[in-house]
Amino acid sequence: MRYYLFRSLMKKIGFLSFGHWADHPAYKTRSAADTLLQSIELAAAAEQIGIDGAYFRVHHFAAQLASPFPLLAAIAAKTNKIEIGTGVIDMRYENPLYMVEEAGATDLISQGRLQLGISRGSPEQVIDGWRYFGYEPAKGETDAEMGRRKALEFLDKLKGAGFARPNPTPMFPNPPGLLRLEPHAAGLRERIWWGAATNATAVWAAENGMNLQSSTLKFDESGKPFHIQQAEQIRLYKEAWKKAGHQREPRISVSRSIFALVTEQDRVYFGRETNQTDSFGMIEPTKRAVFGRSYAAAPDQLIKELAKDEAIQEADTLLLTIPNTLGVDYNVHVLASILEHVAPGLGWR
Repeated sequence: MRYYLFRSLMKKIGFLSFGHWADHPAYKTRSAADTLLQSIELAAAAEQIGIDGAYFRVHHFAAQLASPFPLLAAIAAKTNKIEIGTGVIDMRYENPLYMVEEAGATDLISQGRLQLGISRGSPEQVIDGWRYFGYEPAKGETDAEMGRRKALEFLDKLKGAGFARPNPTPMFPNPPGLLRLEPHAAGLRERIWWGAATNATAVWAAENGMNLQSSTLKFDESGKPFHIQQAEQIRLYKEAWKKAGHQREPRISVSRSIFALVTEQDRVYFGRETNQTDSFGMIEPTKRAVFGRSYAAAPDQLIKELAKDEAIQEADTLLLTIPNTLGVDYNVHVLASILEHVAPGLGWR
């Protein structure tokens, strides 16, 4: 019984940064360099206060973080325990084989701490941006199907099996047999997550042995409140995982915007937060989405409200979205406030 309670309540708690920057007087991140360097500093500081994960969004053609592996490798070299990851890399833009090499190198630098979130991606800043990267769907294939196909190739090559025919006159001696991509990171295949916006893609992720990331929005499939729809998605994922017969326990993360109002500065920034209820809208021309509410209140009130969130209860990992433009010190305060004033009251710590 004690083990069951531990598994159902304790959470890994990480942060998720969108990595914004702009030349704005209120921003601490005025440039790409500011955002990158502060991301490294924040991850190191978050590790020191007991945060479990440092995760970053990936967006192309925007004043946001776009190429995650140099950043993740730098964080890996500056930290010792904290998990490092993405949420998510849009596979439509990726060369799966080159990505295996980059991910493998990053994971080895981190000594096995990489938690890589991948997916089809979110609405873009440009029309069909992946075309500018040189990629086209195969005949009869949608761009989403292309993303999933690339994801499966990425997963396959992460296994480390040889597949490439060696040159009979190489520059350096080859081992016997077919060659694999190097460097190979053992165990990384089990630390790949799929960002699912629908129930069907969550089930697909389970069938293909990926962990599940579910964010602050999903496609509306029932009209129910966001946390109910997300919890139902997670339960379907768990059922599909069990049915697939995988030999390990999956991991499941959900993202939330949560701010404990403990200082006057907190109340100035978030005390008038208006997004306290779910909202519904069109995220793409033909797709209606439900956007989860934000939480901003005194710690006691947060504990009461978060205890009712069914999706958080179903997940083992909680990613806190952070306002990275407010700088390292304030974001460390935001994270520390959750760890100190909220997590214990919910049994997460």
